[in-house]
Amino acid sequence: MSTPRPGSGLARGIQRVTASALGPYQSAVIRIGFSATYLLFLLREIPHRHEMYGPDAPWRWDLAQQLISGNQAFTALMWSDSALWFEIVYVLTLLSAALLMVGWHTRATSVLFMAGVLSLQNRSIFMGDGGDNVIHLMVIYLVLTRCGQVWSLDARRARRARRARRAEAGVTVEEGAGGRRVPGEPAGILLWVALGAALLGATVAGGLGGTVWLPVLLWALWIGQGAWWAVNRKAPRSELRTLLDVIANLAHNATLFVIMAEVCLIYATAGWYKIQGSRWQDGTALYYPLKLDYFTPWPALSDLLASSGVMVMVLSYATVIVQVAFPFTLFNRRVKNVLLCAMICEHAGIALLLGLPFFSMAMIAADAVFLPTVFLVWLGGRVALGRRLLFRRRGKVPAQRGAADDLEAPPGGVGGSHTLVG
Repeated sequence: MSTPRPGSGLARGIQRVTASALGPYQSAVIRIGFSATYLLFLLREIPHRHEMYGPDAPWRWDLAQQLISGNQAFTALMWSDSALWFEIVYVLTLLSAALLMVGWHTRATSVLFMAGVLSLQNRSIFMGDGGDNVIHLMVIYLVLTRCGQVWSLDARRARRARRARRAEAGVTVEEGAGGRRVPGEPAGILLWVALGAALLGATVAGGLGGTVWLPVLLWALWIGQGAWWAVNRKAPRSELRTLLDVIANLAHNATLFVIMAEVCLIYATAGWYKIQGSRWQDGTALYYPLKLDYFTPWPALSDLLASSGVMVMVLSYATVIVQVAFPFTLFNRRVKNVLLCAMICEHAGIALLLGLPFFSMAMIAADAVFLPTVFLVWLGGRVALGRRLLFRRRGKVPAQRGAADDLEAPPGGVGGSHTLVG
């Protein structure tokens, strides 16, 4: 019987984190969840946008400018105090959230989404809550992930490109094929050029804030995406192409690990701080928000729950136990899945009982990083089946594809082709 070579396990681990972007379905759920959360939030606040972040905000533009000059935060709303500029930024943030949700050129739209979220939140920092803080962090992480591998327009474009290559009887787009363009390439080139011009103007004008990390990150992403396109176009099977793929996989996997650690840290700190509170210790903490008018969208339901001392105590203790125990259950898949389901139900209850839907949506989207891949694949299959049934009832039957084709993760990174901004 042969003995395993020393370090073989380490070598397999290194190969695993460099050869592929792990968690494609989890990163796709995070992308969809956070972009949908902020999109719905911006849509709901359209009537109040001027009072929250615009020219009519209590936190006036000159006060925000003084604060920004001290903390060096980034916000494009500080470039001008005109109402027209505010409307442009608000609409672009809305548009980028919608495009990121459907996965259209995810690398570029994730950067635009990050810039829009930071611009609005840093303009009026006193408007946010815990959910806004989570979104603030996650939009930064998203730009480093390959979150468009599945359930995106990028993935669909990549599938079409692969089917076209297979139909060409041995002539592939990746090998040149006479400089043939791949689907989505012209839009990617125009988007890359436009973003480069905007980034250059913002850098020269000093509009990227006083911190070093943001301009370095943005320029690295822009240059790296151009290099990715050029190498895929001219030398798709070269060592340089492999190196770029390894770097992208490492960035994605490291960022996914940071997201997981961030979620664990949120729950651990929240749980341990609750343990130190006397109201949580005696099991009455939940009673008080149920009696506040601000947190009772359904007064009759809140009163019914608050009238049961046993139920209040059970829910208060269960909240603390779940939050404290969750980081320690990651080593046991079954227990982790049970607590994950409990936390998702808890956030759904917070959205219903306390009237905090966007906070709950943000936390559920963050929790999705721990969802089992088997469940997500099954969920994607159910959604695809429902879509086909819906089109069939309307008399529009889409082209039939196998389940594997619907859920396939494209090779070669985001988009799976050499589209410039994918």
